Amino acid sequence: MMQKTLRLAAVAAVAVVAMVALATRGVNAQGKVDVTGKWQLTVESAAGTGTPTVTLKQDGEKLSGHYSSQTLGEADFTGSVKGMAITFSFNADAGGTALAVTYTGTIEGKDAMKGKVSLGELGDGTWTAKRL
Repeated sequence: MMQKTLRLAAVAAVAVVAMVALATRGVNAQGKVDVTGKWQLTVESAAGTGTPTVTLKQDGEKLSGHYSSQTLGEADFTGSVKGMAITFSFNADAGGTALAVTYTGTIEGKDAMKGKVSLGELGDGTWTAKRL
């Protein structure tokens, strides 16, 4: 009986260590997330589906970068990273229509993010991102 209890305790301890390891994946030595790098987005909205790329540069909670897509063109942007939350926005021109574009989301690990996008007059959508 004692051996069975010890075995169960050992299995539980291993499970806890594995969960902590997965939860902290994508976090640097200081306990901060760093999204600096190039990312491929998949955006789905009523206006259609697109696969823009973003290049992000993170400095503490400050975020800057460059957005590139066939639909909305090229744009520099600013934003923030607070904990696991990310947001960035920019102005774009979609076929002569000026749009205020805002991405909000969560960092799902060192190589994945997801969230919602507001495309101004074109409505809202969802997005996922993978680090390239």
